[in-house]
Amino acid sequence: MLYKPRTISPEILVLQSLNLRYELDLNEKQYLVHLQKGWEGEKMFDYFTENLLEDCYIINDLLLQINNTTFQIDATIISSEGIHLFEIKNYEGDYYYQNDRMYTMNHKEISNPLNQIRRNETLFQQLLQKNGWGNKTITSSVVFINPEFTLYQASLSLPFIFPTQVQRYLKRMDYHSSKLNKIQKQLAGKLTSLHIDNSPFSKLPPYDYKELQKGIFCETCNSFEVTEAGMNVICEECGHEETVETVVLRNVDELKLLFPQEKITTPLLYDWCRIIHSKKRIRRILEKHYKLTGFNRWTYFE
Repeated sequence: MLYKPRTISPEILVLQSLNLRYELDLNEKQYLVHLQKGWEGEKMFDYFTENLLEDCYIINDLLLQINNTTFQIDATIISSEGIHLFEIKNYEGDYYYQNDRMYTMNHKEISNPLNQIRRNETLFQQLLQKNGWGNKTITSSVVFINPEFTLYQASLSLPFIFPTQVQRYLKRMDYHSSKLNKIQKQLAGKLTSLHIDNSPFSKLPPYDYKELQKGIFCETCNSFEVTEAGMNVICEECGHEETVETVVLRNVDELKLLFPQEKITTPLLYDWCRIIHSKKRIRRILEKHYKLTGFNRWTYFE
């Protein structure tokens, strides 16, 4: 049973927008690719949990804090058997494990996810004890979700779940879990209430409004070669059409994401969109979907 759904992080959305409107450097682009790959892996795992688990509470992307230390758990599953913590890795290719270290086949050492899941389990246990739930059984596992991943020389005793084992592991968990009770629901609610919205791990480059390319990009192919045509906006590259209203609202969301402190006004949207030729049209759309605040030239929408 899905208790807390997974949502794409604002960090990914901001970087995706900046990648279209601003020249990210190589390191920033690689960081975006890394985040997107992680997100794709998490969604692959979600497909299995949401289609298999019934007698469990699934809590995705918990960002928690204990004793001024922040930690993130990709997936937390509460069953009658206890609490299961999952660290999801979307690694691809061949690796090997040796002396508690993990390497690529060309002998480059990478961060061992086992260290991360052990740290998370320790912090999670402290959090439970602080909140009066210290008697719960905790199981932690690293899930290698990508079907193109292989790890050589890993001991059978390691808490690793490989791509071909994921479905079987979750089915077994669901089978052994009995009906959920009020205590487990309270625990799911408490953990969700402790979730932190703003991640301290975010690494966004500095940017400002003047630096960014203005205009509307196609939601399908990301081209800025779009034109206003009656009630619609048409992409000249791929032919995709959106209504002007949809486009304006999409760009309001993008502005709010990039500049959360900026007040949404008709002149701002007119300058940002560029291809919408009528300020009155933009204003009518904003009035339809947002509350008008202020007077005269100090009016804005929220």
